[in-house]
Amino acid sequence: MLNRVVLVGRLTRDPELRVSQSNVAVATFNLAVNRPFAGQNGERGADFINCVVFRKQAENVNQYVKKGSLVGIDGRIQTRNYENKDGQRVYVTEVVCESVQFLEPKGSGNQSQGNNDYNSADSYQNAYGGNQSTGNQSTGRSQQRQDNAEENPFANSKGPVDISDDDLPF
Repeated sequence: MLNRVVLVGRLTRDPELRVSQSNVAVATFNLAVNRPFAGQNGERGADFINCVVFRKQAENVNQYVKKGSLVGIDGRIQTRNYENKDGQRVYVTEVVCESVQFLEPKGSGNQSQGNNDYNSADSYQNAYGGNQSTGNQSTGRSQQRQDNAEENPFANSKGPVDISDDDLPF
């Protein structure tokens, strides 16, 4: 049997961090994921999906993402139920995240305007485990920029790249 979920979306609110009775960190958040089609009125809808993550990843989610942050998650769907104060049975369906990837550089939020300069790339790499040498960092950055320019033919472009659909391999 297979129960696998992979989603990319934006948080609709800041994550809520709690600690369980067994002293395990639990973060919950709601993820807005755009639908791939437009409705009759031409607008694209979105689904709002409840997500939960545990332990160290819960602490990281609480610390590094906020409302509007773009994240990718990998996990599984789980359902649970409980009885509320009024004695009614409440059913909850949520994604239990096994992995949460932060898809934007630290501090950019949803303010991204397509400015992919090397300063934001450097801050992203430093914040998420990139080059952490204590030596001359400017030399490391210039070497990194040179390596990136060799790997990425669009690294020095200052705006959108004009590519026709016929040039794409898929």
